[in-house]
Amino acid sequence: MHVGGVRTALFAWLYARKQGGTFILRIEDTDKEREVAGSIEHIQESLKWLGIDWDQGPIKQSERLPIYKIWAQKLIDKGAAYADPYTEEEVEAFRKKAEDEKRPFLYRDHRPENTQPWDGTKPLRFKVPEIKRYAWHDIVRGELSAGEEALDDFILIKSDGYPTYNFAHIVDDIEMGVTHVMRGEEFISSTPKFLSLYEALGEEPPHYATMPVILGPDGHKKLSKRDGAKDLLEYRAEGYLPEAMVNFLALLGWHPEGEQELFSIPELTQAFSLERVQKSGAKFDEAKLLWVNHEHIKKLSDEEFALRLNEFAKQDADPALMPLVKERAQTLGEAVEILKNEFDFLSGEPSYDKNLLLKGAKAEAGDVALYLEKAASLLESVPDEAFTGEKVKEILFPYATEVGRSAVLWPMRVALSGKEKSPDPFTLAALLGKEKTLSRLGYALAMLK
Repeated sequence: MHVGGVRTALFAWLYARKQGGTFILRIEDTDKEREVAGSIEHIQESLKWLGIDWDQGPIKQSERLPIYKIWAQKLIDKGAAYADPYTEEEVEAFRKKAEDEKRPFLYRDHRPENTQPWDGTKPLRFKVPEIKRYAWHDIVRGELSAGEEALDDFILIKSDGYPTYNFAHIVDDIEMGVTHVMRGEEFISSTPKFLSLYEALGEEPPHYATMPVILGPDGHKKLSKRDGAKDLLEYRAEGYLPEAMVNFLALLGWHPEGEQELFSIPELTQAFSLERVQKSGAKFDEAKLLWVNHEHIKKLSDEEFALRLNEFAKQDADPALMPLVKERAQTLGEAVEILKNEFDFLSGEPSYDKNLLLKGAKAEAGDVALYLEKAASLLESVPDEAFTGEKVKEILFPYATEVGRSAVLWPMRVALSGKEKSPDPFTLAALLGKEKTLSRLGYALAMLK
């Protein structure tokens, strides 16, 4: 499931939910040569991850073959369908001749004069009843039209008994009472064929809304695998939140009123309208996706973040670290890396070079040793049960301000974490507790002396 298909499904789902309508999951699986094992389950899993539920389905076209034959017979009875008598070689010869004569190949130019009854062994073709210009209204694109060059006789049912997409989806839309169809712009050129078939069947077509194309990072061409386009569930594996992905996808080609960028799913459902879907393409910006995801992570409570992270990583994270990690991690995957690489000192003694203690202290080793010794003595007076980040800061900050903050706070932070980058020393002291804090300051003093 690539982001283009998912975004189209999302817009249809949002519209159905807002209107109190019915969202249908239909599996168009009549092209057996292209079928991939497990793909139906993959589609369902992708939609479920995002919270896109369906009211009907999954409905498989491959299980509805008798229904398509009933509708095919209606066209045969009207003289609007015929058995295709030609072999593939004969059709190819027609095509080559048209190419040599520098004219478009149209199957309707080769309709057989005398047709045989259709027995299912040959393809069944639609006979376009009238060659004319078709015009229709697209909810997003406005008034559209196409002439006779877009009309041709096309296959309704193949010789293997399966209908083509062009036929099956129209029968299903009629049978299921579909009122609105959202789809990609690649279907615009085929719309006259669809309208011609609806006309032949005496049925009203649904309303069409053409979705804007999703563009690559450069904003000039359609997003492709070369641009880093991924399957939706790859984003789940990287630790993106489903509500953040829904938020991001909704803004790919749809503009809400006002300047709001962060939406919950209920807010999106309430705000969505097809009238505000744009015609022009929407750029897929990975940096914007990361930002949206980070903002949704920060909105989670510490408890909810821990729950999501533990479920993602299949391990229990220290609840005390959640506020620190949540503020920095853009994805759950990044949160796992932060815990692994930046907080490993909590479970094992840090290893670092003496020079790191002095790197940001802006003071000589002897002076830094005196400062750390004084800091240790100040912390010694704090009762174990009162050893919090706030209390440590209250005790140390005035002294650090007096002699030079960097000369006290930098080496203390390195002594406690062993790292050049880590949380502030007050937070570290609270995480380690009084005993470990004093022990590590003692180790740093021994190194300096």
